Parts: sequence; C-alpha cells; structure tokens
Amino acid sequence: MTLTPRPVRIVHVDAGLIVIDKPAGLLSVPGRTEPDCASVRVQALYPDALIVHRLDQATSGLLLFARGVEAQRALSDDFAERRVHKVYTAIVGGRLEGEGLIDLPLAADWPNRPRQQVDTVHGKPSQTRWRHLASEGAHSRVALEPITGRSHQLRVHLAALGHPIVGDALYAPPALARASTRLLLHASELRVSGHHFISPPEF
Repeated sequence: MTLTPRPVRIVHVDAGLIVIDKPAGLLSVPGRTEPDCASVRVQALYPDALIVHRLDQATSGLLLFARGVEAQRALSDDFAERRVHKVYTAIVGGRLEGEGLIDLPLAADWPNRPRQQVDTVHGKPSQTRWRHLASEGAHSRVALEPITGRSHQLRVHLAALGHPIVGDALYAPPALARASTRLLLHASELRVSGHHFISPPEF
C-alpha cells in the first residue's frame, strides 16, 4: 500500500530556523524521480529555507530548516558537534523492557541498496540509546535517542537487537512489516539553539 503524504504542519518559524512536522511518505529532499518533498513545500512558503538534516521518507516528525546560508552553517555545526538532541518514538516487535545502548557499526549494504547493515569491519561507529515506554500487546513502545546520525540507524539497530520496528518494509520480517500501513517511527522531540520542540506521534 502506498502512503499518500498529507500537507506539512509548520511547528515554528523565526529569523533563524523553521521546524515542521513531516508526514510519513514524504521525502525530505527531491528524489531521482519524485520532485515533491518537504524542502520544496517549505521553500514555497519561505524561499530562504535550507535543509539541515533529513528524515527517512517513511519516518514522520520534526524536521529542521535554516533561514539562509549562515544559519544553515551554524545549525550544521550544532549537529556535527552533537549539540542537537533528538528523541524518536517507535513501536517495535516483541517485549523490549528496561533501557540500554546499542553500539553497532553500520555501513551500506551495496548489493541491496538502500539497505544498511551492521558491519564490524568497515562500518562507521553508531550508537543509539533506547528506553521502554509501554507494552502494547505483542509489541513495545520505546523512546530512541540517536547519538550518531547514520542512514537508517534506528531501523537497523532495532532489527539487530531482535526488535524490528513495526511496518518496516526493509528490516522487519514480512508479518511485522505488514502489521501497519506505515513505519511506526516518529521524530517526537528536538532540542536545538535553546529551543525545545515536541510532536506526539499519531500512533
């Protein structure tokens, strides 16, 4: 089932940055064959908006834009120096209780792009903190805090832990992938430049 993305919701605008709530199914930046994306939609309203980071197309939630090149450089430095704090909410398969740190290096799975994989030889260091929030039947609701920002990091790390994210067509087994019409992963909290933004997930 193809998810039709809804309009973006503007969460915050000031002279230096813009924060939106990106719907699942919408690219962050233009794709090879898909021009519609969050950056194009935001730039239609604010022509000086520049992308600072990205969310996977299947992931919903808080996405940050800079107002102009200088602001983009400053916010990019904040990300590089890990001064930006992000929290995601996810529903994962099985009972995942307590809290912990996933420390597994990741690299591209080139024969199976866009998949990523755990690679202890060539992978880049990748860390994710996780914390149990609630048990929901056969699944668990968890908070995820990426320390690094690798492509598909949260999805690969949770799958490697034995608790893939529900609705993940790339990394979950078929039954779990089909258990939702969308990936149940949402960027729910963002702290940057003295601001604190919260976006509760709709799942």
